[in-house]
Amino acid sequence: MMTTSIAQEKVFRGGLIGCGFFSRNHLHAWHEIDGVQIVALCDANRERLDATGREFGIDLLYTDAAAMLRDEQLDFVDIATTVASHRPLVELAAGAGVAVICQKPFAPTLADAQAMVAACRDAGVLLMVHENFRWQTAIQAVGRALREGAIGTPFWGRVSFRSAFDVFSGQPYLAHGERFIVEDLGIHILDIARFLFGNVAHLSATISRVNPSIAGEDVATILLGHESGATSVVDCSYASRLPNELFPQTLIEVDGANGTLRLGADYRLTIHTRDGTLNETVAPESLKWASAPWEAIQGSVLNIQRHWIARLRDGIEPATSGRDNLHTLALVEATYLSALEKRTVALDIDALAGRTSAQAMSTADAVNE
Repeated sequence: MMTTSIAQEKVFRGGLIGCGFFSRNHLHAWHEIDGVQIVALCDANRERLDATGREFGIDLLYTDAAAMLRDEQLDFVDIATTVASHRPLVELAAGAGVAVICQKPFAPTLADAQAMVAACRDAGVLLMVHENFRWQTAIQAVGRALREGAIGTPFWGRVSFRSAFDVFSGQPYLAHGERFIVEDLGIHILDIARFLFGNVAHLSATISRVNPSIAGEDVATILLGHESGATSVVDCSYASRLPNELFPQTLIEVDGANGTLRLGADYRLTIHTRDGTLNETVAPESLKWASAPWEAIQGSVLNIQRHWIARLRDGIEPATSGRDNLHTLALVEATYLSALEKRTVALDIDALAGRTSAQAMSTADAVNE
């Protein structure tokens, strides 16, 4: 008679904190994954909490995260709140011995992020940042091709996200923050550059604001020098009105020693070498709960959460761990610093984390100069 290990039989019990705009994607994705059940929800807004509970059939509802962690036997907590609440919630979960997934941006400062990583490390619990863009089907296909040596060693790349999509209607708070595109979107695109080309040694950046109705920057161009020797360009814009609106597609170009790779519009992947040209479509998985134009991002949520459950089951640090995300957050801080001071910035996580609030840049200063 075949036996199955207890670890393989286990159904992981999760709690979700934050029932806002994006959390619905988390909840739909959890429902798709075998071996996991979201048993409790928490949100300070009682009306929103009750509505989410009714929609997803979850009866254990809390307005206080400490009470949820105290009263429920949870294997992990999924934190889908805004950035200012992340550190106290992560530290609360770590103190309760509960593994943590935390939405991006992981922390308002690198020092906060380092403290959260340390808290989970000291508590012996896994910590993953919900840095989902690299988990899009198309981005994973590009990464796989590069790892398999399809075009030889990459020496140049470009990761581009240009759009005029109205992101403010669903998330109006984005229009009011002093930091916008680099912190909200660029963090994803910078993380993709790290995923494809490795960690960064230095960068140089410019940022600007085109839309006068928002507080932060909506355009950024960043030149990255990677430790591998490759050079990449990350460019982001929410001010680019194109004949074909591609939101939320990320376009990628890579030149390697033996050929080139291009991820173009509508998930068309082209790999060209001296042996010929390969064309294929690497579109996201079709999901019954997905909706245009968000399908690729919604699919990436499912992919990253599948990865989390697999790593939780094996007790292995996830690819987008809190420790890994320190490198991506450092790129965000270095981008703002470079734009303000008009210089190339070396990537030193501890040095960037050590900047005091008085030394920290004002995005408004950079975009208005």
